Amino acid sequence: MTQEIIEYVASRGDGVTQSGRHVALAAPGDRVSADGIVTPGPHHREPPCRHFPECGGCQLQHLDDAAWSDFIVQRISGALTAHGITTDVRAPALSPPRTRRRATLHAERRGRQVHLGFTRQTSHHLIDLSECWVLAPELFALIAPLRGLLASMLGRSRAEVQLTLVDQGVDVCVSGVQAEGLSNAEALTGFAGRHRLARLSIDDGYGPQPRWEPEPVTVTLGGAPVPFPVGAFLQATAEGEAALVSAVQEAVGEAGAVADLFAGLGTFALSFPNAKVYAAEGARDALLSLKGGAGRAQRMMLAEHRDLFRRPLMVEDINRFDAIILDPPRAGAKDQIAELAKAAAPVIAYVSCNPSTFARDAEMLQDGGYRLEWVQPVGQFRWSTHVEVAAKFVRQA
Repeated sequence: MTQEIIEYVASRGDGVTQSGRHVALAAPGDRVSADGIVTPGPHHREPPCRHFPECGGCQLQHLDDAAWSDFIVQRISGALTAHGITTDVRAPALSPPRTRRRATLHAERRGRQVHLGFTRQTSHHLIDLSECWVLAPELFALIAPLRGLLASMLGRSRAEVQLTLVDQGVDVCVSGVQAEGLSNAEALTGFAGRHRLARLSIDDGYGPQPRWEPEPVTVTLGGAPVPFPVGAFLQATAEGEAALVSAVQEAVGEAGAVADLFAGLGTFALSFPNAKVYAAEGARDALLSLKGGAGRAQRMMLAEHRDLFRRPLMVEDINRFDAIILDPPRAGAKDQIAELAKAAAPVIAYVSCNPSTFARDAEMLQDGGYRLEWVQPVGQFRWSTHVEVAAKFVRQA
């Protein structure tokens, strides 16, 4: 019987043969018969989790690390090639299993039971987690107890549970539940105390309100404890954060004056204790936290509340800095990139969670006279099709 060989994995996780045939759950080197039977090849591994492939938390558990790394590199190289760019794409930094330190889970009532987990691939059907190979053990340990807590608070609607590992333990925020009344208040504080939570908040539709917070919650970034707002952005794993910070530090080098655009809580801004840093951030809560952390750590930093989509940093201001760091949302930073492309900053360190918009922005910088020197991929969403990059651009003479 004629067989085809899987050549590569497409962006959504399907294996693709030389003829262009897409095959679900196939790895490079697998052989596929005409009737769709897959014979595993050298890069096909047995998925460790019983919920794969139904659970939407992972798409690539059937790949070994070599194939997953190749997938990441191909995603980035393909996006750049489409924009006429070639460069050194390094080997990806992969986060290990069970290191995910933040996650949003869903909860719903089915009869007398509460189901809690991720949704099914390409649907809203909820997968009730009995194991998880991506969540940090501290987060997964709370899933069974949370089912008990939510049993008396869940109505007919689906609830959402945000879990984040912070300096003091686990930060939990629950939205979409009926948590009013003395009995619920006692249940919440009792739960938080028994499980030594860092904080427990309820969002009733008017914003999260902490119900338990024995001490102010922080995350340590660049050696500085930073106040952590409920639901704030944090890199998915400590290993992923370290890889991105290391790449940005390599790109920026010994620059004396650094601008960090889309600074967030200060993941990168606080990683340059010996530089004068300007940090711009559009989210007010994040900016106030960054200011507080930088102030207590006595860092040389000016932090400004600035919407860089509506008011990008202009050329004359950009030219005051020895290096620019930017880490925009998935949509990229088209208007800010347009200003950077006209500026004379010697180095730009660009961090992105979307290869497509990164490549688009990279072409704009290249057209403006910058050279993309290297790209460091980071795979911190274990067995996911989600790809992140840190890259160095240098101004050509």
